[in-house]
Amino acid sequence: MKIKLLITALLFSILVNEKAPAQGYKIKTIVIDPGHGGRKPGASGSFSKEKDVSLKVALKLGALLKEEMPNIKVIFTRKTDIDVDLYRRAEIANEANADLFISVHCNSMPPGNTHIKGVETLVAGSHRLKEQDAAIRENADIKLEKNYKSKYDGYDPSDPSSFILLSLLKNTFRDKSIKFAKLIQNSYISRDKRLSRGVKEQGVLVLQRCGMPAVLTEVGFISNKEEEKYINSQNGQNEIANSILEAIKTYKKNIEVK
Repeated sequence: MKIKLLITALLFSILVNEKAPAQGYKIKTIVIDPGHGGRKPGASGSFSKEKDVSLKVALKLGALLKEEMPNIKVIFTRKTDIDVDLYRRAEIANEANADLFISVHCNSMPPGNTHIKGVETLVAGSHRLKEQDAAIRENADIKLEKNYKSKYDGYDPSDPSSFILLSLLKNTFRDKSIKFAKLIQNSYISRDKRLSRGVKEQGVLVLQRCGMPAVLTEVGFISNKEEEKYINSQNGQNEIANSILEAIKTYKKNIEVK
């Protein structure tokens, strides 16, 4: 599908779904996306890889949702260490007509900055020039995928102008994504006493292709030894999953109309 047809299709979907938050609207489906996987390990720490941490946290979150919110359908983009193309992750959510998309990742810093720690949650959007590097790094995974030029309609992760157009697809859901992202950050702070790096708008491709409120939450810096231990521990992963769960509960309560 060419970019113009994609825009038309998603805008139609957006217009239809925007009518949903009326009387009787309920959140029915949530897609959980463990970042990276397979031959895309993501960031690496001193003893762990992002793909493994994100999967463990995501599975814990899914189990909590099924236990405490059984009326919500939970869909995973992956449940094992497999490679799922970025376009397919968003496609899974769009095909399921999901009400919420949550991508779980770990942050990282190069040598010399390994003291940096904290949590942050990203939403799709146009971003200032200084923020483009992070988005380009995240989107660079598509270069590891076969036939990425045809799949992404010529999208070039090295060209910042490419994802400016794609960011237009998310404008309608921008406010809801930001509200949900803020709830996640507030939950990390109030429940787990984590250091917050705030909510940021970046051109992350997987978020831009989702036709629903979508966030990417960075659960900690795998490059920081202290946080690497925390995000790999049972206690740390349970805290992270429970904090995201509480944010979902609050978001659901706020957005649903009785």
